[in-house]
Amino acid sequence: MSNRLFQGVIHQMRDAIDRTIGVIDETSVIIACSELGRIGEVNDSVTAEAMASPNPFVINGYTYRSFGNRPRPEYAVFVSGNDPEAARYANLLSISLSSIKQYYDEKYDRSNFIKNVILDNILPGDIYLKARELRFNSDVNRVCMLIKITNKTDISAYDVVQNLFPDKNKDFIININETDIALVKEIRPGIEGKDLDKLAGSIVDTLSSEFYTHCVVGIGTVVAGIKDLARSFKEAQVALEVGKVFDTERPIVSYDNLGIARLIYQLPTTLCDMFLKEVFKRGSIESLDQETLFTIQRFFENNLNVSETSRKLFVHRNTLVYRLEKIKKITGLDLREFEDAIVFKVALMVKKYLSSNPVKF
Repeated sequence: MSNRLFQGVIHQMRDAIDRTIGVIDETSVIIACSELGRIGEVNDSVTAEAMASPNPFVINGYTYRSFGNRPRPEYAVFVSGNDPEAARYANLLSISLSSIKQYYDEKYDRSNFIKNVILDNILPGDIYLKARELRFNSDVNRVCMLIKITNKTDISAYDVVQNLFPDKNKDFIININETDIALVKEIRPGIEGKDLDKLAGSIVDTLSSEFYTHCVVGIGTVVAGIKDLARSFKEAQVALEVGKVFDTERPIVSYDNLGIARLIYQLPTTLCDMFLKEVFKRGSIESLDQETLFTIQRFFENNLNVSETSRKLFVHRNTLVYRLEKIKKITGLDLREFEDAIVFKVALMVKKYLSSNPVKF
């Protein structure tokens, strides 16, 4: 990648510097040059000892100046001529190319570094060493969001998300695979969950309304240390997985708001199946029709309040009481009793979970 980076700069400077200019690597191969035909040539006259010089040096009518990591520079610029002006050009080029390479390397390496951190591909003991090497601020608050594209379009969602978060020193957009994009965002202290939901909503709305690309976003918890970014990313993954089972219509799912669904999702399916068999009579929960299940859902939404639920369902209070009595007779659980209502609510969620993860014997 450095070769193309250097060639781009050399190409732009060739008219301003009316001389042959270029770059060689540590093996003395020309990797960029204003004369394109010379790229790939080997200049054996430039030795490792010459490359180690901190000052410009002249060989065969060309002025060279090394740059890169000391004490063994990786590259050297060359300018045709051995006069003071050639030395000035060589100094300017080496400073410019060194700065550009450093900026590019930090940007590229930081993204790779963050990707390795969130995917657990780096040893915990190496995280802070690498962070210091890259001058990466590891003590600020950050959160991981996982953006999953649910329909294929010609638009690059990765580019769109990058444009939404242009500050490459604070926010990192990581391409996980063809459908998943991770956003590692630096946030200010005091940011609340509703603010993160609003941010995720802006991503969903932009992709959907402007580019007709549909997505769902999972939000991990806010972490203070860089080593905890992997946990935040896994939480964002869990949020999407749990949301796919229990909240199929919500485009934004936060790990902090999963509640009991998170616990159920982590249980073995065999244990869940055993729970249903112990709590309900055989086949009782399956015998409930859609109208009854809808009534139960509204009853839960109205905090087990019979009067309020009957009003929302536009039915007489006695009609709702009759339905609840029928449910009690079928399942053995009285939803007007708080403990029975909890058991039934959990059972419905477990049933939904088992429907997405059937028990295999």
